[in-house]
Amino acid sequence: MPLTGIEIFKLLPKTNCKECGVPTCLAFAMALAAGKASLSQCPHVSQEAQAKLAEASAPPILPLTIGIGKRALKIGGETVMFRHEKRFENPPGLAMLISDTLEDSQVNARLERFKQLEYERVGLTLRPELIALKGESGDAARFAAAVGKVVQGSDANIILMSENAEVLAAGVKACADRKPLLCAATAENMGQVAELAKQNSCPVVARAPGLEKLSELTTRLGQAGVKDIVLDSGARTVRQAFEDQVIIRRSALVKKFRPLGFPTIVFPCEMTSDELKEAVIASAFVAKYAGIIVLSDFQGHSVFPLLVERMNIYTDPQRPLATSEGIYQIGIPDENSPVLLTTNFALTYFLISGYIEAGKVSSYLLVKDTEGLSVMTAWAAGKFVADAIAPFVKKCGIADKVKHRKLIIPGYAAAESGGLEEELPGWQILVGPREGAHIPAYLKTWKP
Repeated sequence: MPLTGIEIFKLLPKTNCKECGVPTCLAFAMALAAGKASLSQCPHVSQEAQAKLAEASAPPILPLTIGIGKRALKIGGETVMFRHEKRFENPPGLAMLISDTLEDSQVNARLERFKQLEYERVGLTLRPELIALKGESGDAARFAAAVGKVVQGSDANIILMSENAEVLAAGVKACADRKPLLCAATAENMGQVAELAKQNSCPVVARAPGLEKLSELTTRLGQAGVKDIVLDSGARTVRQAFEDQVIIRRSALVKKFRPLGFPTIVFPCEMTSDELKEAVIASAFVAKYAGIIVLSDFQGHSVFPLLVERMNIYTDPQRPLATSEGIYQIGIPDENSPVLLTTNFALTYFLISGYIEAGKVSSYLLVKDTEGLSVMTAWAAGKFVADAIAPFVKKCGIADKVKHRKLIIPGYAAAESGGLEEELPGWQILVGPREGAHIPAYLKTWKP
C-alpha cells in the first residue's frame, strides 16, 4: 500500500532546505503522497530512504514505454483526473489493426497509408505511432511472416495480438528488437506470456472480464515479475468501456488502488463496423482516459481530427501553445515581398498566416517569441515592445532576404512604431490592420 504523508516525512532528511521548491519537508512529504511531487526533487534523501519511498514516489498510474529509439511511445504516468487540475502527461497511442489473414496487397496499402499520415502543426509533428498485428489465422509461422513484413515496411511501434502463447512467441521472435506490446495475458495463459515478456523485456496487456478479475490478474503478473502492464477490461461496448476507463482512473488516483494503477487499451475497432462511428468513439477515449486506442484502419479524414484533439487535450493548460520563433515564408516570397510581424501564440500564427495566404501576396512573417502570448497580452506584459522586437529583427536575418526596409506591425501594437523606428535605423515601420481579417485587403496596397 502507498505510504502516508507522515510515513514519508519520517524518511526525509527534515532539513527544510527548500531546494525541492517546497517550504518544508512536511509539505514536500504531503505533496509526494498526493502524487504532486517527485522524489527526485529532494537532493538530500538517502539511498535507503529512496528504496523505501519508491512506491510512494511512483505516479498513481505507472508509466511504460512501447518500442525503442526516438519513435518509442510512452504512456501512463498520469496524476490527475481532470486536465485543469494540472495537466495530462502522456498522449494515448493510436494503433492501426492489421490481421495476418489479409492479402499482401492490403497489408502494403495500409503500411503506405501509415507512413503518409504525418502532419506538421504548431511546430509539432502529428502522426499515429502503433500497428497492431492480430494473429487471426492461429498459425505461428504466418503470424511471424506478417510481423516481419510490418517491421520491414514501417518504423511503427508494434502490438502483437493473440491469446495463443506460441503465436505470440513467434511474433516476438520476428520483432524482439522493437520491444513490442504483448496482447494479451489472460488467466489461462498468464504463466507462459509472463515468461515470454520477461525474457524479451516486453510490456504486457492484462485482459480479464471485469475489473475485479482484472485486478486479480495484474496482481498475479506483478508477483510473477511483470511490472509493465496495460489494462484491457474486456469491455467491447462503448458504454461499458467508457465506465471502465473512469473507474480505473478513479481507483488508481483517488483510491490509490495499485492493482489498477496502469495505462489502458481500448478497441473501438471491435465496437462498430462503421469507420466514421469508430473515429467518434475513439475521440471519446482520447479524452477519457485510454492509453492506447486500436482502430480498424487509418484514413486521413478520420485520423487527423483525432491527432489534433489529442494535441489539444495533452498540451499543458498552464502554458499557451506556441510556435517557434523565426522567419516563416508564406507563399513564395522574394526580395520585394512584404514583411509582417506577429507573436508566437499558436492561434495568432495560424490566423495571420491564413489571412496572408488568402490575400495571395507572398510574404515573410516574422514570429517573435512572446512565451505564447497573443499580441495585446504580450504588448501589455512588455514582451512585444520596441526594445524586445528590435533585437529579434536585427538577428533573425530578414535584412538579407529583402531589399526594402519596411516592417508591418500589428495594429494593436501601433504605440511601438515610434520606438521601433528609433531602435531600427533605416527601417520604415508600417502599422497594419488591428483585425487579421483585414490583412488580405491591406496587402493588396503593398508597394516595396
